[in-house]
Amino acid sequence: MRPLLKVMLVLVCIFASTFIVGRLLGVLTVENVRTWLALANEIEPAYVIAAVIVLLFSDLFVAVPTLTITLLSGYFLGFPAGAMTAFAGMSCAAFTGYALSWRWGEKGIDLLVRDEQQKAALNSEFQRSGPAMIVLSRAAPMIPEVTACMAGATRMAIWRYGLLFTISTFPYALIAAYAGSISSVEDPRPAIFASLFLYAVLWSCWFIFRRRRKKLNVRISP
Repeated sequence: MRPLLKVMLVLVCIFASTFIVGRLLGVLTVENVRTWLALANEIEPAYVIAAVIVLLFSDLFVAVPTLTITLLSGYFLGFPAGAMTAFAGMSCAAFTGYALSWRWGEKGIDLLVRDEQQKAALNSEFQRSGPAMIVLSRAAPMIPEVTACMAGATRMAIWRYGLLFTISTFPYALIAAYAGSISSVEDPRPAIFASLFLYAVLWSCWFIFRRRRKKLNVRISP
């Protein structure tokens, strides 16, 4: 498990650094995103679709407020158009990360993990634990991108990754965009409640997953 955690921690640090740089430079903040989408909506509502997709795709390279963008997508585009647009943007980021890591991910792992047995253990562990990580990845920022990169680097079948990603992301996009579509500046409560609900469910699932893993490890240990 240690080699897998080591590689994932490095990826988290890389994505976190882009988040910190973005905040220091004042780029891709919640306020900026809201302003850009409002301007796009004033010029031409169809531009909001392109803006949402580009912003969510950029999450692969620079951390962006994914949930806020999805809520705003529902607010400006309505439901279900907002949900489909947000899902398309998140899919672009995920499958690009998967493809890039499929091509160059093994070289990155080679730099971090030298021992061949540890590399084999890393791949085996992700194939075993990765599906749950992917399904629950929306519980925290940067984890969806990390799991996409790990899936590509460890050669997880694309159909398998695509199915797990859809199970994770499609309901997330539907709930968040719908909440955004019924929210307003005067009454933002649906968006707030949806955010709390999504994180409560995802973190509860993470807690249950971790407890079951610990119990399983205890049973397996001699």
